[in-house]
Amino acid sequence: MLLAFDVGNTNIVLGVFKDGQLIQNWRLETDNNKSADEYGMVINQLFTYEGLDTQEVKDVIISTVVPSVLYTLQHLSMKYFNKRAIVIGPGIKTGLIIKYDNPKQVGADRIVNAVAAYAKYGGPLVVIDFGTATTFCAITENAEYLGGTIAPGVKIASDALFEKTAKLPKVELEEPGHVICKNTIESMQSGLVYGHMGMVEYITKKMKRELAALSKDNKEAVVVATGGLATLIEQGIDCIDHVDKMLTLEGLELIYEKNKSHKK
Repeated sequence: MLLAFDVGNTNIVLGVFKDGQLIQNWRLETDNNKSADEYGMVINQLFTYEGLDTQEVKDVIISTVVPSVLYTLQHLSMKYFNKRAIVIGPGIKTGLIIKYDNPKQVGADRIVNAVAAYAKYGGPLVVIDFGTATTFCAITENAEYLGGTIAPGVKIASDALFEKTAKLPKVELEEPGHVICKNTIESMQSGLVYGHMGMVEYITKKMKRELAALSKDNKEAVVVATGGLATLIEQGIDCIDHVDKMLTLEGLELIYEKNKSHKK
């Protein structure tokens, strides 16, 4: 089995693959203060609950945007699975041509999402990841990763409203159903959710136009969304073609297959 870690600023999503198929996945809170042993105990409990055997894990792969957690998970991999983890970064084969000014600056999660989306849907592509930040990535039909846009996520915006104002409360992130709202909570929900939907529609429309201009036959890009809040935002807009919640984990498995024979 392959154990894959997708480490975000807010959550760690981990998945177990057997013969190339995702058989189980979990979501944990990202905690910089947790030790390798603490994460190891949690993972052991999750495996036991699902009737899985940690001894069957033959390899570990990690994608992280939180450098401080990387050492912890690398140590966990060696101690609990006796495996040196493959880490997404420079030198890893992805099958993409990275056109970013400085390829080292591209977040590992963005590359992994692009790999999976291109393999599943072809190109050109717009990949939107609704995480702590909302990221938009553009991939051409020739598997060229061009770059994209990074915007504050809905949760960041919600936390900022609560922390930077004296009277505004914390609110649940859900649609109020209207934009003419008659109480503070619904007014905030409207601004947060519908405002984000509007931002997503505008950036996606503009990105698709720029991608089409680069295509020989003016081919329209497929739009794929992933991340925890993808379903909430997708319900109110028409620009998203596919919501694929397991995109990052599937990308990690694909990258593992490209690199396992070269693992030291």
